[in-house]
Amino acid sequence: MKKLLNLLLVIAMVLCLVACGGNDTPAADVEGGGEDTAEAAFKIGIVTGSVSQSEDDRRGAEAFAKEKGEDRVILATYPDNFGEELETTIQSIVNLAGDPDVKAIVVNQGVPGTNEAFRQIREKRDDMLLLVGEDHNFPECLETADVVLANDFVARGYLMIKTAHDLGCDTFVHISFSRHLGYYTMQRRIACMQAACEEFGMTFVSESAPDPSNGDVGTTGAQQYIQEHMEPWVEKYGQNAAFFCTNDAHTEPMLAGLLKYGGYFIEADLPSPLMGYPGALGLDLTQEAGDFDAILKKVEAAVVDAGGAGRFGTWACSYGYTLSNGLARHAWNVLEGKSEIQNVKDITGALKDSSGLDWNAAGYVDEATGVKAPNGYTVYQDTYILGKGFMGVTDVEVPEKYFTLQPNADLQNEAAY
Repeated sequence: MKKLLNLLLVIAMVLCLVACGGNDTPAADVEGGGEDTAEAAFKIGIVTGSVSQSEDDRRGAEAFAKEKGEDRVILATYPDNFGEELETTIQSIVNLAGDPDVKAIVVNQGVPGTNEAFRQIREKRDDMLLLVGEDHNFPECLETADVVLANDFVARGYLMIKTAHDLGCDTFVHISFSRHLGYYTMQRRIACMQAACEEFGMTFVSESAPDPSNGDVGTTGAQQYIQEHMEPWVEKYGQNAAFFCTNDAHTEPMLAGLLKYGGYFIEADLPSPLMGYPGALGLDLTQEAGDFDAILKKVEAAVVDAGGAGRFGTWACSYGYTLSNGLARHAWNVLEGKSEIQNVKDITGALKDSSGLDWNAAGYVDEATGVKAPNGYTVYQDTYILGKGFMGVTDVEVPEKYFTLQPNADLQNEAAY
């Protein structure tokens, strides 16, 4: 019996030592260590245009970096003249993948070279999440990216014309240049605009202007061209004409001309209350930076004061800002295990978290084959007419026929500046 008691005592001491050894690290330290490991587990890279060419895109990326930490979010830019510096564009994206801690790359906008950069990254990094906002050569990046977002070129082609008609417009003036008119998305949108104009009894007109990025006169010359032509265009097409341009740099002088000479502006190609309005109205929005409710109110008040109530529109929150910020947020959520990469509700949820607004989203369907891409989505927001309010376009059902209209390639030859 004595030997048995001694054996039990030894066993009890061993168990006690094992238990004590397992508690060498306090519980709080274990949890903290786990968090540190998770915090150091990944970084995200965001590539945008420069502030001079794509301010909203860049600001959205900067805001996300500030929120998550500049050591966790790496920012880069592609060249302003990206069309002529293809290799530099590709390298600016590929370089981010050189850091093994970078687990996701967001490119907004998906300028030429993005797809090739992603192809090169895929060859070396099968762990990388690749996301694109506004693919210029859409649907090219569907080949390599996990998620590609584009403004809904079909729905918006119809809805902009319907909104113009509802406001009393009789003409829609589309201003662009050959490079943009060669884009698949723009050709499809123009086809929808032309069909909608016919449906609503309006006239569709094409005008050309210099290419700010790849043209001979540069951004300043392109803006001067728009500035000089707004008065004669308004005289030619009338006060009830709505004007639209496909380039960000053209927007400011167009708005300034319309405020001065008359005419309508439904929304920008990439809508935002920051797109063209601050410069056209001479507004300082430094105090309102990042607060789109305050920005919208200040822009709206200035437009109304300038006599433009009911004639000028936008999206309440910037499209470019939301894509940079929202796609990065979605990638972050996926890497943390909170979202699925190609779940449309998770994607629109991230966009809403970045903008405070609801977004309509649909899977991209090839108009020729009827096949839906698993990784491509088109999105849009309600149109807000300054001095009037939301137009409710997100509740409008776009007729099915518009989703099967073929791209209009003929217009590329008409833009010969």
